[in-house]
Amino acid sequence: MRTRSDTEANVKSTALARVADATGNWVDTLAPLWSRPYLRLARFDRPIGSWLLLLPCWWSVAIASSLAHDVSRLPVTVALFFVGAFAMRGAGCTWNDITDRDLDARVERTRSRPIPAGQVTVRQALVFLVAQALIGLAVLLQFNRFAVMTGIASLAIVAIYPFMKRITWWPQVVLGLAFSWGALMGFAVIEGRLGLPAIILYAGSIAWVIGYDTIYAHQDTEDDALIGVKSTARLFGAKTHQALVVFYSLAVILIGLAIWLSGTGPVGWVGLAAFAVHLGWQIARLDIGDPALCLRVFKSNRDAGLLLFAGLVVDALIRTA
Repeated sequence: MRTRSDTEANVKSTALARVADATGNWVDTLAPLWSRPYLRLARFDRPIGSWLLLLPCWWSVAIASSLAHDVSRLPVTVALFFVGAFAMRGAGCTWNDITDRDLDARVERTRSRPIPAGQVTVRQALVFLVAQALIGLAVLLQFNRFAVMTGIASLAIVAIYPFMKRITWWPQVVLGLAFSWGALMGFAVIEGRLGLPAIILYAGSIAWVIGYDTIYAHQDTEDDALIGVKSTARLFGAKTHQALVVFYSLAVILIGLAIWLSGTGPVGWVGLAAFAVHLGWQIARLDIGDPALCLRVFKSNRDAGLLLFAGLVVDALIRTA
């Protein structure tokens, strides 16, 4: 018979168990034991995905504020997008882990995630998903009606994404559709509509996502081949560098077209140039046979996106001064 001390010891060991590719973070060292599996579900131990979801939101609100010649709403909108991106990224990852629990159990890097590792049940994960989605909804309701409807429309893409790796070699395109949605949201919030610059910025962000998630997927190509999971990393294989040149170039061209149509000034173009140089550095640095390096290069996209945002937001401040 299991004693109370045995149960407590089991709970503690489960909470202390770490995800394979997320060690040495604050969740593993500082968070209360009971909260760690849930924070891992939401990827608070690996916040890079939340940043990558957030950055197109920030780009679009900076460009839209510049177009409107009004930066008065910029600080609050930037803060709300920050909260919303982290909440909805957490909800999306929780949904992904629920749907992928059987696949995750068969891949070395993901078998230590909370559900396949037995740290939380599917029912507990579903409750946590709803809680995160409600936080996201609370943020969304701070905006105008058009922005609310635009935000809700993204949920269909989020819902189907986890299944795409089973049926297409291009699941990164669907991820791009979901992760780039913020490129529309800034315009929806500030202008209450989606014009041509918003659509082109969205397309450019999709190309960026396809590129960086191809890099990310190269960590798992061997396991993915064994279990039949498809990805652009497996599709491109040894031609990944050439594919990245295509998609990253397309991202820079389309984002450049969007900011040109928006009348962005010199500082915004400096931000785009810094973004482009960083993407070029990624291609030169990448070795698809080194999973640890793939992860580092993938994570560096936060810095690339922040360089672009810095240029856009400073330009918006100058333009409306």
